[in-house]
Amino acid sequence: MDMSASDDWKMAAMAKHMAYSSPRPLTTADSAKSAHVINELRQAIAKYQDISVAEADGYKMFAPQIKNQPQYHFTKKWNAIRNQFGFDPARPTSLLYKKDAQGQFHLIGAMYTASKGTSEKDLNERVPLSVAHWHRHVNWCIPARREKDRWTETKNGRPVFGPLGVATREECDAANGRFIPQAFGWMVHANTFAGNDLKSIWHDDHMDHDHAMMGDPKNPD
Repeated sequence: MDMSASDDWKMAAMAKHMAYSSPRPLTTADSAKSAHVINELRQAIAKYQDISVAEADGYKMFAPQIKNQPQYHFTKKWNAIRNQFGFDPARPTSLLYKKDAQGQFHLIGAMYTASKGTSEKDLNERVPLSVAHWHRHVNWCIPARREKDRWTETKNGRPVFGPLGVATREECDAANGRFIPQAFGWMVHANTFAGNDLKSIWHDDHMDHDHAMMGDPKNPD
């Protein structure tokens, strides 16, 4: 199998389902603010190097049914709710882990979220848009209610549903699915332990690997 060709179609499919915040010119103040956010975040989540501590504090694995994820999101629902209305650098919605060959989880960063209706002005107040690329998951087709067994359905060898599936309302209607213009709210990843270079820390990695977003989006309308 040509892995390059496989990666190419996946990246093309994923691109149809991603939307990003508008970039802004970098300022000294933005760099300082972004560094402050990271410093606060590092201190807050250092204890979660031990994943059992994270789980005890209410962080639960997202989409546990998906095995061998390139990156695991452990999400705290109460933080997600609070982050719809305000921002605290020490209160990420999700912790990001990678799993090694021995099955051990290693903390690599965190994810902040904001509500669907959050303006770019407000996103910029949280983490400056000149440094970070907030993203949204858009144009999803998902199975009709009570048809979750269809999540793995394919057509011509390609997924029909989810972040690699069809990307238009017409295609979704033809598949008897539900079209979701935007799944979830705004998100931004912080590669918290990737040194001190802000570009590396706030690098958006969604086009670098399959994003393990599967399941029925909450509050899709």
